Amino acid sequence: MGITKIAANHFWQNRPTFVTGGTGLVGGWLVKRLIELGADVVCLVRDWVPQSELVSSQAIEKVKVVRGDVQDRMLLERILGEYEIDTVIHLAAQTIVAIANRNPISTFETNIAGTWSLLEACRHSPTVEHIVLASSDKAYGEARQLPYDEETPLLGCHPYDVSKSCADLIAQAYAKTYDLPVAITRCGNFYGGGDLNWNRLVPGTIRAVLRGDRPIIRSDGHYIRDYFYVEDGAAAYTLLAEELAHNPDLSGQAFNFSNETQVTVLELVNRILSLMGSDLEPEIRGEATNEIRYQSLSAAKARKLLNWHPLFSLEEGLQHTIEWYKNFLGSATGGAANA
Repeated sequence: MGITKIAANHFWQNRPTFVTGGTGLVGGWLVKRLIELGADVVCLVRDWVPQSELVSSQAIEKVKVVRGDVQDRMLLERILGEYEIDTVIHLAAQTIVAIANRNPISTFETNIAGTWSLLEACRHSPTVEHIVLASSDKAYGEARQLPYDEETPLLGCHPYDVSKSCADLIAQAYAKTYDLPVAITRCGNFYGGGDLNWNRLVPGTIRAVLRGDRPIIRSDGHYIRDYFYVEDGAAAYTLLAEELAHNPDLSGQAFNFSNETQVTVLELVNRILSLMGSDLEPEIRGEATNEIRYQSLSAAKARKLLNWHPLFSLEEGLQHTIEWYKNFLGSATGGAANA
């Protein structure tokens, strides 16, 4: 299954663009989008993931690849200089909440130190003109008022949330102190084809159903999340980079991107079951700890200032995702879902 067909445009044509985190869920779809837009893409890859969307779609054969870690500032400076990078999209992160709870230091190192290393390299680059940095709705922490808008304070409490709050604030500091042209995205829980973290809700549920197993929900099922389809995320990143180039006043600003649909974990699992024609009952374990209970985003600012709107409804995104996993897994599936 390929990315939604898009036409190349003048802004991206032959533009030297550096993407970190290209083997991740969003990164694979973003790179495919940039290729179709005509960009000259350079990817930083730490771990080789043959089943990632970037590799399995063969998009990696159409980009330049540098192996290394996002914390390696000297390497980053070399990449920006030797490839004369104009636009940077920073996605590299440890994104799994449960892993952050077990391994906070590695999460902090990647998500926080990786961010300042990249921004410092950009600060010393004579060619970098635009930077888009991926933060998260988790950066807000557990705010009392929903939905979050961009004025909601960043008050992460648990390791993953804190790492995103810190990275977000660091980006704002570089924009304000050094006039670095960086804008920030805050999106909800990404889902879509290519997510190989089977402990995540959507891929785990789909894989369980394809096996004929009951999907497992780690929480009590009533946690509210903002689910955002990965192709919408890729489109939002490219749009924000374009708008930042046309309007430097966007530098230092953050933008929420969301379908603005509040869905509980149990509701999402039931939607997947319905779309897959399954009568399986989810197994609710109530084991989740140190996770934010209610989250939803307002995308009013992005709609107003960027003329942004999502390309896919939740149901459309889920249908595309289910088809991707059916093709990917075929009949040889295994494992169970977690949420």
